[in-house]
Amino acid sequence: MTDPVLPEYGRRSLSDVLPAFLGALGVPGPAPALALEPVRAVALLLVDGLGAELLRRHAADAPFLAGLADAGPLTSGYPSSTAIGLASVATGVPPGVHGMVGSTFRSGADELLDALHWTSHGDHDAVDLRERRIPELVQPVAPAWERAVADGVEVTVVSRRAFRHSGLTRAVLRGGRFRGTDALGDLAAEMITAGTRPERQFCYGYHADLDTLGHVHGPGSLPWRMQLAQVDRLAALVAEHLPPDAVLAVTADHGMVGVERTVDADTEPALQQGVLLLGGDPRARHVHVRPGALDDVLAAWCEVLGADAWVVPGEQAVAEGWFGVVTPHARDRIGDVVVAARGTAAVIRSVAEPVLSRLPGQHGSLTADEQLVPLLLARP
Repeated sequence: MTDPVLPEYGRRSLSDVLPAFLGALGVPGPAPALALEPVRAVALLLVDGLGAELLRRHAADAPFLAGLADAGPLTSGYPSSTAIGLASVATGVPPGVHGMVGSTFRSGADELLDALHWTSHGDHDAVDLRERRIPELVQPVAPAWERAVADGVEVTVVSRRAFRHSGLTRAVLRGGRFRGTDALGDLAAEMITAGTRPERQFCYGYHADLDTLGHVHGPGSLPWRMQLAQVDRLAALVAEHLPPDAVLAVTADHGMVGVERTVDADTEPALQQGVLLLGGDPRARHVHVRPGALDDVLAAWCEVLGADAWVVPGEQAVAEGWFGVVTPHARDRIGDVVVAARGTAAVIRSVAEPVLSRLPGQHGSLTADEQLVPLLLARP
């Protein structure tokens, strides 16, 4: 069995990306862990789900990306999922500091917050929590680009128009000029427009569709590969139109694996006894237990999952650095038991998460396929 790929916070992780580019733009601050050449403008394209191992295996479908200089691979962080990765990139701090520790995480004594949709947990009758769980308070760390704005750098956030006022955008992407998009064309156009303005520029662009097709069809499937080819062309177009004193950087929030074996926590009695709340996603679970039940819950989850997961007490996961430095703000959101799936296994919830449980592509754990992401650089 392979060992887990633990995040390398403060050295080679997603939380080290933005400090590196702020340094390259000449923004004052601590010396970044990643040293990059000085530049006037940065166009950072984050491709949801573009794992380094997936790109390596499917390089023929993305010749432009595969041919770029790679300052990575970087580690995503734990869990290796979208809300966590976006927060780590934007804030420049690890999950244990920004507090986004799961796709769903504890936000009250008996409540789970769906971080992607900012609703109560569950696919049935989800309740909008933006007023009760104020995004700027749930994730209080200011995006690192606010430091750039204070130093005179123009910051543009380019993402889907529908995300403009979402809870996740408010939580982790606030502080820049938001430009909404509808398709690949205006995503490319907005990034090119920002990068060609004469002042110092930082532009963050987000592309979601590769991750969507990986979930629906599986990573490496024909639809996924065809989307990868579109992403490759997108990146090439942006790079072609940037001026010589700008750089295009391409990274991702996580990779993905195809699921072949599932354990259903909503139908397996042994995984329900003593459990108060079950957060996270199928490849990365937070198990919050009832008082006095920790030992029994830990033993039951270890027995049922066996070699299909790393199952550890939350205190051990914290001590081993899965989340980086952990502040009191984030600690209560981390499970009493933390579960990271191995191989191609997943812990689904067929009742609470019926749609998510049926998807063949998943991510969140500590395997190389999920943890390792590229940091590709293209200078015109």
